[in-house]
Amino acid sequence: MWLFLAALTLLVGFFFLCRWYLERQMVENLTEKYVFITGCDCGFGKQLAKQLDARGLRVLASCLTPEGAEELEKITSDRLKTILLDVTNAENVVAATEWVKTCVGNKGLWGLVNNAGINYPVAPNEWLRKEDFAKVLDVNLLGLIDVTLHIVPLVRRARGRVVNLSSAVGRLASPGGGYCVSKFAVEAFSDALRRELSPFGIKTSIIEPGGFATKMLNSPDEYYSEGVFKQIPPHVKECYGQQYLDDYYKLMRRITMLSSKNFSLVTDCIEHALTSHHPRTRYSPGWDAKFFFLPLSYLPTVMTDFILRMIFPKPAQAV
Repeated sequence: MWLFLAALTLLVGFFFLCRWYLERQMVENLTEKYVFITGCDCGFGKQLAKQLDARGLRVLASCLTPEGAEELEKITSDRLKTILLDVTNAENVVAATEWVKTCVGNKGLWGLVNNAGINYPVAPNEWLRKEDFAKVLDVNLLGLIDVTLHIVPLVRRARGRVVNLSSAVGRLASPGGGYCVSKFAVEAFSDALRRELSPFGIKTSIIEPGGFATKMLNSPDEYYSEGVFKQIPPHVKECYGQQYLDDYYKLMRRITMLSSKNFSLVTDCIEHALTSHHPRTRYSPGWDAKFFFLPLSYLPTVMTDFILRMIFPKPAQAV
C-alpha cells in the first residue's frame, strides 16, 4: 500500500515538474508578432493591450468608443494601433478584418484574443425577457464567433493562437440571465475550434476568470434604478416576494464588492497563452474560480444544487 502511494506521489510530482518546465519555454521573436484584441476600452482588454505592448508585441486593439481608443493610445507606445469595432455589427467586423490584413501583411496574425463582452442583465431567468438574453448573446457569443470566423485565416497563416474569454460560470451556471448561457456556449465553441484548428498548428485556449471588478460588472444599483426590477411581471413579483428582491439585490452588491481588482491575474494567463510554446487549454484565474466554482462543478448535481440554494435567497412561495 505504502509503495503504491509513494509511486503515485512520484508520478504526480513528475507530471507537474514536466508541465512546469514545458510551460516556461517561450516563443521567440515576439517583437515581430501581431496580436488582435477585442474590447480594449477598459477592464481586461485595456490591461492586456498595455501589458503586451510593454512586452514588445505589435498590438492591434479594437475599442467600442473613440474615447476608449484615444485613452489607450495615450498610455501605450507607437507600436500599438487602434480601431473602432462593434462585434455585433457585421460590417464593422468585415472592415476590421481588412484593417488587420493590411497591418499584418504576409506575416499573418499570431494571436486573436476575443475579450469583448457584457454581462447585464444578470437576474433570475423568470424576471427577464427574450431580448435581455439576446442582447448578451449577440456580444458574448455571436460577436465572438463572427470575429473568429473572419480572423482565423490570418491566424492560420502564422500558425498562431486563439484565446477566448469565457468565465467560471461557463462551468457552473449561477445566477440566471444570458451571461452564463453565453459562456457555456463559448466553452463549446472553443472546444470544437481547438480540435478543428490543431492540425494547422493553431493552439486555442480558454480563460475562465472568477469574479473581477471590471466595468462589465454593472453596479447592482442599476437593477433597481433602470432595468430588471422594473420589468418583473406582477404575478412573478408576488411569487418571489419583496424580501427576495431585496435579498437578491444585497447578494449582488456583496458579490460586486468582493470581486478582485487585480486584472493582471487574468491578463498574465492570456499573455502566457500567447507566448508559451506549450499553453494550457484552460486557465482559471482568481481564487473563487479555483476553489469554489470549479470544485463545485465537479460535485454530484444534488450537492451542487444544495450548496447554491444555501447562498441564494428563498422565494416567498417556495415549497
